Amino acid sequence: MSKSQGTPAPKSKPSQKSKPSSRKNASRKPFVIGAVVVAAAVVLGVASYRASDSGSAKKSDTSAAAEAPEGTFPELEKLARRDAKDPLAQGRADAPVVMIEYADFKCSYCGKFARDTEPELVKKYVEAGTLRVEWRNMPIFGAQSEAAARAAWAAGQQGRFWQFHAAAYAKGSKEKGFGADRLRDLAKEAGVSDLDRFARDADSDAAKASVKKDQDEAYALGASSTPSFVINGRPLAGAQPLDTFAQAIDEAATYKAAQTAGPKAAGK
Repeated sequence: MSKSQGTPAPKSKPSQKSKPSSRKNASRKPFVIGAVVVAAAVVLGVASYRASDSGSAKKSDTSAAAEAPEGTFPELEKLARRDAKDPLAQGRADAPVVMIEYADFKCSYCGKFARDTEPELVKKYVEAGTLRVEWRNMPIFGAQSEAAARAAWAAGQQGRFWQFHAAAYAKGSKEKGFGADRLRDLAKEAGVSDLDRFARDADSDAAKASVKKDQDEAYALGASSTPSFVINGRPLAGAQPLDTFAQAIDEAATYKAAQTAGPKAAGK
């Protein structure tokens, strides 16, 4: 993944629940929104977008600010669900920038991002109303990854997804595994009030369908590692430095503001 920090999807073994062939085919299947996603998949699945190298090329004039940031695919922006009731998202549904995050609870780099970078992004951008973060489950490390993903979804049904997310990604948490008892302990730590409902929800068809939907979306895009991100249609792979995310968000917000100002100016 070039210079990016991300965990590649391991080769599936025949004994795993998910069939290797289905995952392989999913990553090659063209996404329903159009052929442009195939080109984006190359960016997302093969290499990190070159945000860290584009700092010297910042746009300074008004006309340049109205241009989409380099590496942006408009069709990918449509992946943002913007559902105000989505328990696996945080930030205003109408925020100008949406960052979609595809991640696995057993991924070390995902944990690093969750502990070191995401809280800073939340403080600077989510709380200011600029950014919305939408989580997508992308379990790639077998049965425990899948179980943790469903457990996180179940915690979300009681409004405690992000608290579960913090507990699962706490330093040293991954090393304790994600067996049934451990997941229940994490739910309790996250403040999930009805643990019996949590267990039922985690094993429900709805949980399995939600995880599969997110996973299929990631593979259809060609995402081959975790964490992977899409920021207003701009793919970004790996646990990049904070400044890389900040630059991508700032540029996306600037472009969105220019788009909004354009029609207003034309109407004067």
